[in-house]
Amino acid sequence: MAVTIEDLYRSYGVLADAKDNLSQHKDAYQVILNGVKSGPKEKRLAAQFIPKFFSSFPELADSAINAQLDLCEDEDVSIRRQAIKELPRFATGENILRVADILTQLLQTDDSAEFNQVNGALVSIFKMDAKGTLGGLFSQILQGEDIVRERAIKFLSTKLKTLPEDVMTKEMEDYVFAETKKVLEDVTGEEFVLLMRVVSGLRVLQTVNGRQQLVELVVEQAFLEQALNPADPDTVDRLLQCTRQALPLFSKNVHSTRFVTYFCEHVLPNLSALTSPVAELDIQLEVLKLLAEMSPYCGDMDKLEPNLNMLFTKLLEFMPVPPEEAENGENTASEEPKLQFSYVECLLFGFHQLGKKLPDFLIEKVDAERLKDFKIRLQYFARGLQVYIRQLRVALQGKSGDALKTDENKIKVVALKITNNINVLIKDLFHNPPSFKSTVSLSWKPIQKSEAVAPKRPSTEEMGAADGTKKQVSLQPRRDARQIYNPPSGKFSATIGNFTYEQRGGFRGGRGRGFGGRGNRSRGRIY
Repeated sequence: MAVTIEDLYRSYGVLADAKDNLSQHKDAYQVILNGVKSGPKEKRLAAQFIPKFFSSFPELADSAINAQLDLCEDEDVSIRRQAIKELPRFATGENILRVADILTQLLQTDDSAEFNQVNGALVSIFKMDAKGTLGGLFSQILQGEDIVRERAIKFLSTKLKTLPEDVMTKEMEDYVFAETKKVLEDVTGEEFVLLMRVVSGLRVLQTVNGRQQLVELVVEQAFLEQALNPADPDTVDRLLQCTRQALPLFSKNVHSTRFVTYFCEHVLPNLSALTSPVAELDIQLEVLKLLAEMSPYCGDMDKLEPNLNMLFTKLLEFMPVPPEEAENGENTASEEPKLQFSYVECLLFGFHQLGKKLPDFLIEKVDAERLKDFKIRLQYFARGLQVYIRQLRVALQGKSGDALKTDENKIKVVALKITNNINVLIKDLFHNPPSFKSTVSLSWKPIQKSEAVAPKRPSTEEMGAADGTKKQVSLQPRRDARQIYNPPSGKFSATIGNFTYEQRGGFRGGRGRGFGGRGNRSRGRIY
């Protein structure tokens, strides 16, 4: 016989009046449990009454949790929400892990209000027992079905940082780090990014040693011990992802040496052969930007000279030879070589940073003919640079505020920063001997408040190599800059500002250590 509303209220009254003798009224509690098999109204009442007396009947704990769980899976969304709302009241003692496991699986709901309720319930039991809640979450991340795993990882990446220190103690953070390392043995690209966000935010890892541990995690995922296959977009994607996750961790005490070495030895030689994982991504520029950003944090390098030579070689490729002149002083070439400022900024910056470690490289390690060729290219590039800097300053003259916020002027502002950076670095190399003392802020890095955005009249220093170059590097007669350089199209990359590449889903490929498509996981209810 089905339980009615009257039966439920009667049983509730018996239990409410029993006070200290609740355990003697097991039958009344059983009637409430049976209410989950009745109609919608009875189910809603049962969802409220079951948790109220749960702690008084330990021998019926499994039955009570299963009854509430049935309500959490009901077809009626209002019943599900009521049941979920009450779930944290079951999270006592040894039940905490099971409740956390159940709530984690309930994250797969497509109902937004229900999803928010599950999130709230998880946060509330976190404050009761952080380790038990984490145990339930990581259990599902390691063993649950894909949608549950994905949402559990996202929950950790967004909610952990909001929990107070008395909840996320050092012990809990150590536990999170240890469990995350287990998960990282088999992840997709998107999961890797989210999990790195989780561990990077742990207070226990905000030390030099902690940062170094995080770098080690990324190094393991990056497969830096393997040669790069430039034709495989998944391999390239993995390297980009890992490098971008490692970048914020580098400092004067946490070195980027292994990544910089790998880029010099495996990436730069294959730069033109790299296959982009995203169609609209300029993969060569992306790689060069990453290398430039890492280079200031490079420590002692075992193969410094050959790696510096590779940078030098690649820099030469992007610095064109001046066109031949006819007897009348006109260029014989049909069109001027294109000056690829965005690429040169990255390569010059990287060369400048590593050059500090071997300042006599250009004097003692490069033969005379090659050095002469480099200086000719450098001077030609510098002279063309001055024309473009002047044109940019004229174009931006008198503009400020909203006028600088148009797409066209934003590009010009960044272009001016790129050209000024190259100008400063070239001037250092024009010194005799070459100097590596100047500092610049890479053009795509956020502009500091102290940096002036509006253009100003160029000083003698800013006019650069064409006007301030020392005599010993003038290896050929001066030519009118307007004759040798007409700013060509395509001189800057379309991604001229900050990095535009973001993770776009998991990496493809077979299951295995690190990134890849994970194998099929269990399906269905496994509470």
